[in-house]
Amino acid sequence: MVITLFRLAFCSCLSAVPFGVRIFPILCLLLFYIFCVWIGPYMFMFHFFPVRREIKILRLFMHPHIIRLYEVIETPTDIYVVMEYVKSGELFDYIVEKGRLQEDEARNFFQQIISGVEYCHRNMVVHRDLKPENLLLDSKCNVKIADFGLSNIMRDGHFLKTSCGSPNYAAPEVISGKLYAGPEVDVWSCGVILYALLCGTLPFDDENIPNLFKKIKGGIYTLPSHLSPGARDLIPRMLVVDPMKRMTIPEIRQHPWFQARLPRYLAVPPPDTMQQAKKIDEEILQEVIKMGFDRNQLVESLRSRIQNEGTVAYYLLLDNRFRVSNGYLGAEFQETMEIGYNRMHPSEPVSPSVGHRPAGYMDYQGMGLRSQYPVDRKWALGLQSRAHPREIMTEVLKALQELNVGWKKIGHYNMKCRWIPGSPGHHEGMLNDSGPNNHFFGDESSIIENDGATKAPNVVKFEVQLYKTREEKYLLDLQRVQGPQFLFLDLCAAFLAQLRVL
Repeated sequence: MVITLFRLAFCSCLSAVPFGVRIFPILCLLLFYIFCVWIGPYMFMFHFFPVRREIKILRLFMHPHIIRLYEVIETPTDIYVVMEYVKSGELFDYIVEKGRLQEDEARNFFQQIISGVEYCHRNMVVHRDLKPENLLLDSKCNVKIADFGLSNIMRDGHFLKTSCGSPNYAAPEVISGKLYAGPEVDVWSCGVILYALLCGTLPFDDENIPNLFKKIKGGIYTLPSHLSPGARDLIPRMLVVDPMKRMTIPEIRQHPWFQARLPRYLAVPPPDTMQQAKKIDEEILQEVIKMGFDRNQLVESLRSRIQNEGTVAYYLLLDNRFRVSNGYLGAEFQETMEIGYNRMHPSEPVSPSVGHRPAGYMDYQGMGLRSQYPVDRKWALGLQSRAHPREIMTEVLKALQELNVGWKKIGHYNMKCRWIPGSPGHHEGMLNDSGPNNHFFGDESSIIENDGATKAPNVVKFEVQLYKTREEKYLLDLQRVQGPQFLFLDLCAAFLAQLRVL
């Protein structure tokens, strides 16, 4: 229809007026046509897709410090989102009104923020736009993390690369356009937020954007003298330019400054959504059944996280109970949630944290603070090596070629691979898709696409990714994408036997 109208108007302009007069309306109509046919739909999708993604994420979340989404009602023209009512506005306005906060009050906010962010990460979601404007306060001044429009789903073995968020709160790797895993950029933003809570200003601020980016990339900021030793130790650990050396959320949780006055319901990491879906409150369930809902259908909807009238009623009743009794971890929710700014007294003694502090910790005293974290052994899924990454990848490609595995390079240290059993080659059951030059890392080799091979039932597709670890080692990970599990394990065993440097 737009094209037809454009053609009619275009022909009318040509026949009705001289060339010099008709050129302007022609240009206007041309711009209008380009906007309607090409630009308009993309602008619509640009605004629509983040809303869809935010709805999809918030539907799964149930945490006392993340905004709750109860129901989404779609009509042909509108989308109505029914969310939790948050009365007291943004944390940003609160900081502007009060200036820098007392340490106990700032810590209370920070503990709630970290708990909500940790919940996101446990459910494989990175927020990417954490800032006081997106942290809302309820009637008791408890934090509710909101605005997941820039959030994204994290996948094992895959990195994010979108530069997004607010520059003042964005991590160096984000503004530099580098790849990032996800959690580390939220940790940086939390460090900036903690600085703003305690200082009333931003650590990185400049009206000139290039100068601002230079400060962020260089980690150039100053710590005011009024900060306590604990805060002076915690903030620099979060605002480390190198994401590999930056503090993680589990380490933040263990920090003595964070542990002080820690509410009981925040002392344990929150469960993920799958664990929450398995726990159904029988008393609330009976109340919803009395409204006329079928028990079996309601239970199935709750376990499958399906949104309908029954589940909306269930969660509304459940959240209403949490507000007046106990929290989602069974702790005294009312007691801890009321520890807001109006209930804090600096003169009160610091309450001990839940449980005993792990061995290897030292309490800090004075300015000579050196927090010692317990040394614990960590599981590493993959093959570790101290060799140079180029040497590792060269040997990996040699092993793949020896096994007649085809590969396609999608990054300097990331490849998609394919192995098809039963095809002729040097090894029985292997297919050689690679040419003679595939030995060398950096060669733009690719998997040969073959319709018959792709549809074979035993085709095994997997990804190879090389990571750098904190211990200055490199970790090689193989992740199955498609194909029989046992065939993939057989291939991994043969691959390990071929490697010479790991």
